Amino acid sequence: MRIDKWLWCVRLFKTRALATAACRAGSVQIDEQPIKPAREVQVGDMIKVRQGLIDRTLRVIAAPGSRVAAKLVPEFYTDLTPPEEIEKAQAHRVQQLLAREKGTGRPTKRDRRALERLRE
Repeated sequence: MRIDKWLWCVRLFKTRALATAACRAGSVQIDEQPIKPAREVQVGDMIKVRQGLIDRTLRVIAAPGSRVAAKLVPEFYTDLTPPEEIEKAQAHRVQQLLAREKGTGRPTKRDRRALERLRE
C-alpha cells in the first residue's frame, strides 16, 4: 500500500491529499529518509510524521484495505512517540489559551482569577 493512502487510512490525515502534500513537503520519513507519496509501506517500517509541533513515531503492524474506524486504528500501528513530544504540544495549547491580545493592557482582577482557575 502507498504511504499516502496508509496515512489516510489510519486517520493520521483527514484527506489523502493532505497526506500526499505532507509526503511531498518532507514531513513524512521512513527509516530516517524523506519519502515520496508513492512509496510502498511494509510491515515493520518505522514512520516519522511531523504534525504541527509533534514528531510522531509509528511502527507499521498491518495495512488496512480501506479507511478504518477510529476504534480499529491501534490494530494497524504502534505509537512510539516519546511522551515529551505530547507534553510539548499540550504546553503549547495552554500557552495559546493564556495569551492575551496585543494592546489589551494588564489583566483585570476578574481575568486574573479566571486564569488561576484554568491553572488549577
